[in-house]
Amino acid sequence: MSLRGAGLSFGTRSLWEGLDLDIMPGEFFAVLGPNGSGKTSFLKVLLGLQRLTSGTATVDGRPIARGSRTLGYIPQQKSFPAETPLRARDLVGLGVDGHRWGLRLRTRSHAVRVDRLLHDVGAESYADAPVGLLSGGEQQRLRAAQALASDPSVLLCDEPLLSLDLHHQQAVSSLINRQCREKNSAVVFVTHEINPVIDYVDRVLYLADGEFRVGTPAEVMTSDVLSDLYRSPVEVLHSNGRIIVVGLPDATTHHHESA
Repeated sequence: MSLRGAGLSFGTRSLWEGLDLDIMPGEFFAVLGPNGSGKTSFLKVLLGLQRLTSGTATVDGRPIARGSRTLGYIPQQKSFPAETPLRARDLVGLGVDGHRWGLRLRTRSHAVRVDRLLHDVGAESYADAPVGLLSGGEQQRLRAAQALASDPSVLLCDEPLLSLDLHHQQAVSSLINRQCREKNSAVVFVTHEINPVIDYVDRVLYLADGEFRVGTPAEVMTSDVLSDLYRSPVEVLHSNGRIIVVGLPDATTHHHESA
């Protein structure tokens, strides 16, 4: 996946411009930044839902197209209504053949594929439960399984850990990382909080105030870089493999302490 001279503006407000970026197969790529910095818009560009103001975005050398089967997508956690007429396995099954038109016959190969995906995300015990009666963490595992059904070459994740407890954060993060390493998928992981995935992340794109920085976590998550991006003093502390950011203008962006 590549962006060349990419820029995105809304009216007179520029989210970023001149972004040159290659996200490689097998790379776990995190996108960070405060609310309103353009993280979700960045994902929409990669999904083919948002047109760039300038520059190009391509996958495998071709312009990004909406609905491409080379892209998998895990959205933010959002509960299904209790009355949703779908079982867990039905939801996952939509990732296997939901792109096809017309009546779909559930073949043995389809069932085997769905069962394997349910196993991979640890959802076998509630495979036949109505999705609306499952917890948020259980539903999010199913969304992950659905996104992985096509073995996408690029997996796009929009705050997939939001509102999940620590146990489910670890399970979903590990699953996404396994897809990255074992299937050689590029992972683009939008998050407010890097610590749950810090052990997996190869590089970071940090968006703030119309500017950006790209590099490894050690290169980007520093006092100097974040202070420069925010145009305000920011202190970054490293403790036991975790990152603590002190003094961010947007207090929701990372684990932080008030200055």
